[in-house]
Amino acid sequence: MDRLFTSRRTAAVTAVLLTLAGCAVPVESPPVVQAPAPAPVRPLPAASAPYDATPSNAARTFVQVMRRMEPAVERECINRRTRPINCDFAFIVDDRPGLEPNAFQTVDKTGRPIVGFTLSLIAQTRSADEIAFVAGHEAAHHILNHLDRKSGAATTASVVLGTIASAYGGDGSAVARAQEIGASVGARYYSRDWELEADYLGSIIALNADYDPINGSRLFERIPDPGNHILGTHPSRAQRLAQVRRAVSDVQAGRIR
Repeated sequence: MDRLFTSRRTAAVTAVLLTLAGCAVPVESPPVVQAPAPAPVRPLPAASAPYDATPSNAARTFVQVMRRMEPAVERECINRRTRPINCDFAFIVDDRPGLEPNAFQTVDKTGRPIVGFTLSLIAQTRSADEIAFVAGHEAAHHILNHLDRKSGAATTASVVLGTIASAYGGDGSAVARAQEIGASVGARYYSRDWELEADYLGSIIALNADYDPINGSRLFERIPDPGNHILGTHPSRAQRLAQVRRAVSDVQAGRIR
C-alpha cells in the first residue's frame, strides 16, 4: 500500500511537472529604465552683422534695437524682480555735445527706470548685439536694485569713516573729508560685484531678446581695461567676458532661463 501510494504520488508529481513544462508561463523581465535624454543645448542667435562706424548707421541700429529690447527688458523685469518696482522703462539718448562714451541707469521722480546712452557711446558701437548688450546691462542694474543698494553702501562707509575720524580727534573739516572719502570708497568697492551681476543678467536679457551677448561684449575690446585695482569702479575685461560666457552657458544648458 505504501509502495503504491508512493508510486502514484511520484507519477502525479511527474505529470504536473510535465504539464508545467509544456505550458510554462514566461517570467517578465523588469522594464529597462531609459536614462533621461540630455536637454538640447540652446543655440546662440546668429551674431548681428557689423556696420561701418558712422553716426547714421549707429543711430539707425539703435532705434531698431530699442524697439525689440524694450518689451524684452520689461518682461524680464516683471518676471525677475524681487520687490515691487516700476518696470516701465524709458530709453533715452543724451545728445549734449562733448560727453564721454557712457551709458547709465537712473529713475525719474515718479520711480520710472531710465536707461540712457550718450551719442558718443552709440557712435562707438559696431553691431546691434553691442547696443543690446549695453541696454540689457543697464536695465539689469534696476532689476537688481543696485541704485538703492549703492546709495546705502556709500552711506554706511561714510558713517564708519566719519566716526573713526571723530574718535581720533578730527575736527569738523577732517570728519567731513573722511565721510566724503568713505562715500566714494563705499560706492567704488561694491560696484565691481554689481557690475558683474549686471553683466550676467544683462547677457540673459539680451539673449532672450534674440541677440548674441558674446558678440555684444566685444565692445569691451575697444574700451580701456580697468584691470583689477582695489578701487577700480569696474571689473577687469577678463572678468566681464568670463561672466558673459558663464551666463550664456547657463542658459544654453537649461540651468537658467
